[in-house]
Amino acid sequence: MTAAVHRLPGPGLLDHREGIRAVYDAAFAGPPWHSGPADADVYLDRLAGDVHRAGFAGAVALDGDQVLGFATSWTSDTPLPGNRAYPRVTTALGVVRTGAWLCGGLEVDELAVLPGAHGRGLGRTLLEAVTRDAPEGRSWLLTSVHADATVRFYERLGWRQATRPAPDGYGTAVFLGPHHPARTTADLPL
Repeated sequence: MTAAVHRLPGPGLLDHREGIRAVYDAAFAGPPWHSGPADADVYLDRLAGDVHRAGFAGAVALDGDQVLGFATSWTSDTPLPGNRAYPRVTTALGVVRTGAWLCGGLEVDELAVLPGAHGRGLGRTLLEAVTRDAPEGRSWLLTSVHADATVRFYERLGWRQATRPAPDGYGTAVFLGPHHPARTTADLPL
């Protein structure tokens, strides 16, 4: 069968929760994430709330009934919350750039494809499905710079690294989408 990507309303994405759990577990098991089944369960718990966020978009890649990948995004809060990686993002970019570049933009929260389904264009198609409605092209995401293949993937699609993580830090960097108005700023990455 041929895989197809479907953009789904928030709660509709939850109809595929077991497949999403399996993809999350497989996609993030290796370095640099080293996630396990418990992390996939935590993600599904978080996803159940995230589907109700403002501007939520979800997409799933299906081969028949099998989930091969998924992606989620939503409109970023203004200001960014004080949890997860957001304080590091605000520190790296500064309050003014964070407000102008990220707040109110479209944040890609997760993008994952089963390792056995890589190379079929699913990641690109999933990413496009959840970013196509980015206000004024303002899409962004966080990823680990230690995930070499992931960084190269985003760069091939025109995403631009906007921050450099602290040398002894988590390795998290902000990437601006290919249509983001700030992606051509001369002093990138910060």
